[in-house]
Amino acid sequence: MSGNFLLILLPLTIFIISVVVLFVIRRILISLFVKFTSKTETKLDDIVLLSIKKPSILWIFALSLYISISLSKIPASYSLTLTKIIAISIIISVTLALANLIGNVFSQYLRETSVSIPNTGLFQVIIKSTVYVMGFLVALNYMGISITPIITALGVGGLAVALAIKDTLSNLFSGIHIMVEKAIKVGDYIKLDNGVDGFVDDITWRTTRIKTTQNNFIIIPNEKIVQSVITNYDMQDKKLAVPVTVGVSYNSDIDKVEYVLMEVANDVMNRLEEIAKDPKPIVRFNPGFSDSSIDFTIIVYANEFKSQFFIQSEIRKEIFKRFKKEGIEIPFPQRVVHMKN
Repeated sequence: MSGNFLLILLPLTIFIISVVVLFVIRRILISLFVKFTSKTETKLDDIVLLSIKKPSILWIFALSLYISISLSKIPASYSLTLTKIIAISIIISVTLALANLIGNVFSQYLRETSVSIPNTGLFQVIIKSTVYVMGFLVALNYMGISITPIITALGVGGLAVALAIKDTLSNLFSGIHIMVEKAIKVGDYIKLDNGVDGFVDDITWRTTRIKTTQNNFIIIPNEKIVQSVITNYDMQDKKLAVPVTVGVSYNSDIDKVEYVLMEVANDVMNRLEEIAKDPKPIVRFNPGFSDSSIDFTIIVYANEFKSQFFIQSEIRKEIFKRFKKEGIEIPFPQRVVHMKN
């Protein structure tokens, strides 16, 4: 009885000591690596640290188990089984680390370069799924399991599965179609034919997230996006014409009004970075005559869609100030009524 107890106690003690020692070493190494990464300009070392931080915990347990097996008199049958468990654990952890590392490295590369590949959630899913499948096949091969029957079974059952999840597959392939066609991309301001509009926040394997100007999110299946008529305000050129209309009294000098409005447009353009310097601002006398005023429109060009409301506000404030200074009247709505005796 005491011999069996010692047979269990010795490897357990070695395992616990190994775990404690390796966790201390891990903490020291991570601290040193953090200090090193803080002194470098590249983000690659930060990505590597982030990718291996959690899987390294599993490596500690696997290595501790291996040390306890090596230094203990465990029967060969148990030792072989435990060794396979250790190897499978390492394969799984390395697969997870590689998937995170490759996905994060590609995302960082796309952010720092002008490569025309969309950095979306769907893109991340494709990369990580590929690594997961490769790791799964390596694990099966290590366990001595032939993957040929599995592939055959998947081929036979693939049709039934495809029919069962046809909506999911439809959204998946629609998402891939959106990425390949590049009609919309993350950051674009779009408007759908059903009236939904906002900035594209992400394109995942099933849905597209749109962030509205009210800071809300609208989640739309990719299939619906593909079937919609889309207006993309940021495709090729992000510049947007921003019109501001103002009415003046019929007694006003229209040449003076046009001159003042042009000065206002140029002053605001030179003051605000949100306004494009080309094309130049224009002022136009609106067609037709309103009931109480004659109307002019200033047109400037915003660098981005989201800047248009701020630009309109600044131009209106400047117009109001200049009109008061120049004595130009902005009339109230009025009608002439003739009373019959």
